[in-house]
Amino acid sequence: MNFSRRLGRFEDEIFAALNDRKVELEAQGRILYNLSVGTPDFEPAPHIRKALTDAAANPKNWGYSLRDIPELLDAVAAYYQRRFGVSIGPENICSCYGSQEGMGHIGLVLCDEGDVVLLPTPCYPVFIAGAKMAGADIHYYPMLRENDFLPDVSLIPADVADKAKYMVVSLPSNPMGSVGTPEVYRELIAFAKEHDILLLHDNAYSDIIFDGVKGGSFLAYDGAMDIGCEFFSLSKSFDVTGARLSFLIGRPDVIAAFRKLRSQIDFGVFLPLQYTAIAALTGPTDMVEEQCRQYQARRDALCGGLRDIGWPVEDSKGSMFVWAPIPKTYEKSMDFCLDLIDKANVICTPGVSFGPLGEGYVRFALVLPPEKIREAVASIAASGILE
Repeated sequence: MNFSRRLGRFEDEIFAALNDRKVELEAQGRILYNLSVGTPDFEPAPHIRKALTDAAANPKNWGYSLRDIPELLDAVAAYYQRRFGVSIGPENICSCYGSQEGMGHIGLVLCDEGDVVLLPTPCYPVFIAGAKMAGADIHYYPMLRENDFLPDVSLIPADVADKAKYMVVSLPSNPMGSVGTPEVYRELIAFAKEHDILLLHDNAYSDIIFDGVKGGSFLAYDGAMDIGCEFFSLSKSFDVTGARLSFLIGRPDVIAAFRKLRSQIDFGVFLPLQYTAIAALTGPTDMVEEQCRQYQARRDALCGGLRDIGWPVEDSKGSMFVWAPIPKTYEKSMDFCLDLIDKANVICTPGVSFGPLGEGYVRFALVLPPEKIREAVASIAASGILE
């Protein structure tokens, strides 16, 4: 069987090697501290779970939905006004099965083969996969430590910017945990207008920002709706990752084109899931704020603990991730990750998974409580891997 040449655009799944080693060690009875996959360990609120079960109990909700129901669109619009101060209508909203799926398909909407897209490096892998799926040519713009891992448009050549169809921005960032500022967003909007680029903002972690900083939406800035859209996810804020509840929000012509593509491959989000999203968006959010405080306690336990044992890891400013430079005795992040599993029973993700400038780092996910994180730090210290 000769498979599509398109598959040759993608790397082999690097997580498979880590998972194989994990399964092997667990079979030996080893207790592992898994800080690799960014799946929240918090439970969805009772009213969200109840909305799903109640809706699923109604047999009328088991057919094709064919659309985002008006109640859902109203709930998204009301939430955006209340939470972010952004006024939107149904023409600005389209659901998708998680931001991963949405970002994976958006290139098919915006690009022809050979078009240029601007992606951050390091970045979440689906940004790269979505561009490759569309056959686009990728130009990476660097997210550098000396610039707090924030975009710097002055590093993008003007001739490249003039050719670009869209630019992905992800703040708070996965994997680096950097958080956008008003100055950064205004500079990005001006840059996009100057070069006629669509700005795509991944807003998955607006509710997980630390040290008293309040997250927001880039669409709240003047001119953003003219040049951009953002993916808004319920996954991390409301702990519904498996339900895949996300939306593309922004410029109406882009939303209409995205909806057209999705209509070719899908018959609409399962109605019980739509009612689940409505419950999350219209219900209380005190648990979201408390969860952020718990993530900060985990960040403090990990970053502070690693610094105490001689690993110079800076505090993450947001997201549920920590970005750590590998020890100078290692050249490759994958080698360090495998040794960390074998010697310290700690699993993290190699930075090489996150694009050209990811090498030399590893990503930890804050998916264990502080006491378990402290145990993981003690295991790293006892292993001698940092010496």
